[in-house]
Amino acid sequence: MTVRRQEMRVLGMMSGTSADGIDVALARISGAPPDISARFERHHHARFPAPVRSAILRLANGASTSTAEISQLNFLLGEEFARAAIAACKSWSVPLRQIGLIGSHGQTIFHQGVPAAFFGRRVASTFQIGEPSIIAERTGVTTIGDFRPADVAAGGQGAPLVPFVDYLLYRDPRIGRAALNIGGIANVTVIPAAAKPSQIFAFDTGPGNMIVDAMMEIAARGRLHYDRDARVAMRGKLIPALLKKMMREPYLHKRPPKTAGREQFGRAYAEKLLAWRRRHGAAKEDLVRTATVFTSISIADAMRRFVLPRARIDELIVAGGGARNPLLMAQLSASLPEVEIVPASEFGIPAEAKEAFAFALLAYEAWHGRANNLPSATGARHSVAMGKLVRGRAR
Repeated sequence: MTVRRQEMRVLGMMSGTSADGIDVALARISGAPPDISARFERHHHARFPAPVRSAILRLANGASTSTAEISQLNFLLGEEFARAAIAACKSWSVPLRQIGLIGSHGQTIFHQGVPAAFFGRRVASTFQIGEPSIIAERTGVTTIGDFRPADVAAGGQGAPLVPFVDYLLYRDPRIGRAALNIGGIANVTVIPAAAKPSQIFAFDTGPGNMIVDAMMEIAARGRLHYDRDARVAMRGKLIPALLKKMMREPYLHKRPPKTAGREQFGRAYAEKLLAWRRRHGAAKEDLVRTATVFTSISIADAMRRFVLPRARIDELIVAGGGARNPLLMAQLSASLPEVEIVPASEFGIPAEAKEAFAFALLAYEAWHGRANNLPSATGARHSVAMGKLVRGRAR
């Protein structure tokens, strides 16, 4: 007798380190690992109002603030995430009553995955805002948010979290794969052929779009947020001396597990590069090209230094906003000629929707009380069910 598996429609929502807005992905999910079915349906992107984005970036870059501002922004972002969920469903003509669950990553404004000295103790912490209680109240849908703290509490770095989903999506009995997401930060999940969960490892390779985005914003006084289609970089020339200097960045040589963020490659780093440009009289276009190539070379270097010696990789599956940068992708392909570069869209998930889709799946697992982290990726002492649940309104 065949038992029909109950299918749930789940919204996943994500705002990354670039803070350019909220990605919403709709998924149909049923079953349980390893026999789980997760099908992507739709994607929607909602941009943050400019003042809201500025506030997020200011806090994330370590500017002075107050508990009042953080509290207000937490609730304001809850409204933004709720509005994005409602707008997405409206654009797809999908009634909210058909959504069984929402998984919201929120917006990271601080991440210290490795314990640091604090009042005589060593403390690791992470902070995502975008109040899930607001999302549940406005949509009426049960919402799971604040995923990272449970992993940190278990001794992990609270990142990367997407490897759990990469394992479910991309594991193959014969093909070794690595899943690369190029958001503000670039991170890679390594999935050897026929891998067991304990054989998966993952880490942040270093910068993704973060440095170029910050330089564009600073140089254009906020009028531009990124280098669309690498138009600025394509007009420039590589600065070999600067690239060599950037490749000496200590983070790049640190062994995994490791995580990176604005603390290493945020606005302060971009401002140092702009100061270098002024001292040496370099053109803006040359600086942007060099920073773009640096992103590609740092990813390839991480693959050669930490991945390829440990696992045979046949395919590198690329997602995230950086997958739309033609210069970055061409340089990455040239730097790893022995590995086939495959866009995530070939697996049925658009590059820009991948992380939002991942949080739909993470929420689905949390809803069922199942572990949804990979200790081999985060460094946690054991598996945990990440995410805090807020009940939706009774229907």
